Amino acid sequence: MENKLQKKMHSRHVTMLALGGAIGAGLFKGSGEAINLAGPSVILAFFLGGLLLFSIMNAVGTLAVKNSHAQSLSGVVAPYIGSFSAYFTDWLYWTMWMINIVAEAVAAASFMQLWFPNTPAWIFILIISLLTTMINFLSVKIFAETEFWLTMGKISVVVLLIIFASYLVISRIFHDGLVPTMSALTNHGGFFPHKVQGLLNSLLLVVYSYGGTELVIIAMGETEDPAKSIPKAIRSVLFRIIAFYIVPMFLLLIIYPWQTLANSNASPFVLVFEKMQIPFAADLVNLVIVFALFSSINSGIYASSRILHLQLSKTKKFSKYMQLNKHGVPNRAVMFSTGMLYVGVLLSYVFGESLFNYLVGSLSYTVLLIWLLLCLAYFCYLRKNAGSLFKRTINLVTLLSLTAILIAILSTSNLIVTQVTVIMYSIIVASYFFQNRKSISKPALD
Repeated sequence: MENKLQKKMHSRHVTMLALGGAIGAGLFKGSGEAINLAGPSVILAFFLGGLLLFSIMNAVGTLAVKNSHAQSLSGVVAPYIGSFSAYFTDWLYWTMWMINIVAEAVAAASFMQLWFPNTPAWIFILIISLLTTMINFLSVKIFAETEFWLTMGKISVVVLLIIFASYLVISRIFHDGLVPTMSALTNHGGFFPHKVQGLLNSLLLVVYSYGGTELVIIAMGETEDPAKSIPKAIRSVLFRIIAFYIVPMFLLLIIYPWQTLANSNASPFVLVFEKMQIPFAADLVNLVIVFALFSSINSGIYASSRILHLQLSKTKKFSKYMQLNKHGVPNRAVMFSTGMLYVGVLLSYVFGESLFNYLVGSLSYTVLLIWLLLCLAYFCYLRKNAGSLFKRTINLVTLLSLTAILIAILSTSNLIVTQVTVIMYSIIVASYFFQNRKSISKPALD
């Protein structure tokens, strides 16, 4: 059987896949946590994060066009930062999705508990795990179509929220006036209720929320005409993601005091539909949010299984196990990746509600490091190809900004989360040197 991924995805599939990866728990659940940390200044945090994302994805788009044969992030960055960094990037990305799918499943379970409060979260996570496993064993075309319509559902909810929230804000402007309405952003402790430190702390969740857009690179190996489809997908995804985060945050913080959004057990999105007094609207939104999170988990299994397939296919020891099934799907890689969801069932049973915050902390580190490596690869590309002063300046500012955020997160994150994350990275580094020990120890020939 041919051990080669099939090119069955179109540009619309890739666009929705990237949106599906980035619009998930970070928007529907993590936004409330971010508001709690920063208050109204969370708008600025999402804006700054959006600028960084814009710079990073433009860099990724350029590298993708130059290396359209690549099937993962390692294939995009290897020509510029070497084999070790490429290996580290891929396994970091795989680790990110492994943690992310558990975080998304925990978030989905928390929303389902609004209907069934007496049912343990781990039962819902188990159901999600079984469904995701079945879908990812099907052909990539069926997976892509499923993901397309799931993502359409979550986009519809965001668009409806923007429409309803805009109506509520405009109505308040006509009733109270523009200045009193806008002053809602500063009436409850000011725009920076937790000072600049709160803004910096919220960047951890903002980085986590925006992570996943890089998924377009993983899809290159199964996309028709990637040199044309990938840049198009990146351009369309960027503006939508930034708008879907910043615009709803701005409107929500005018409608509700930030403390209300921060302390609500429900998603901030549900609160808007409840305020519109539409019968059963809150339940419907909650249902779509659950589907949206399921969509993000689906994207995560897709990305992680393809990285695993690619990396293990390169090694003699594991390549014989990395065959594709009759649908062209790396079923063993899918099985191994979905196994992390079942680990999540056990973790949820042990840690309960605190599990989500632990996972987000580790995820933020990982997304930041991936972004740093992508920016570093683009920096080397610009040096090699005599890039313009403007592009080099933007790239350098992005690198410095990401480094500053990493330092800020290091100083504020839970120590246990940091230690566990460092151990995880150390294992990846050790595995590289163990796998390449013969070539490293072999003396160079004259």
